[in-house]
Amino acid sequence: SDGSIRLHQMTSEYPLMQWNDSTNGRPIIALQWALTRPAVFFVLDASSHIYIWDLLENDLLPVAKQIIPSENVVTMALLGEPEKTNGLLGIALAKESGQIDIQYVKEKWALP
Repeated sequence: SDGSIRLHQMTSEYPLMQWNDSTNGRPIIALQWALTRPAVFFVLDASSHIYIWDLLENDLLPVAKQIIPSENVVTMALLGEPEKTNGLLGIALAKESGQIDIQYVKEKWALP
């Protein structure tokens, strides 16, 4: 609810990494790991901002941020095939109106 993200190892109750206030205090609605690139994850906050984290590039801050204009996004899901190395990774965004948008991610965040 405060925008904090914690990375845990299954064998410990304490986080390996913790990023406080990663969304400027806005609640996190969804967080998903990339299906095609293990070090990348995506965060959706309550103000319809999507943050892209690539832990191999920068483990302190997101490497990109995208604002989805015009309407609130209520959830997201990642689309891709982990067994394929074609670099196709998409994000399905469900909006408040019921509309679904699909956006493709740049190859540099999708390639294994």
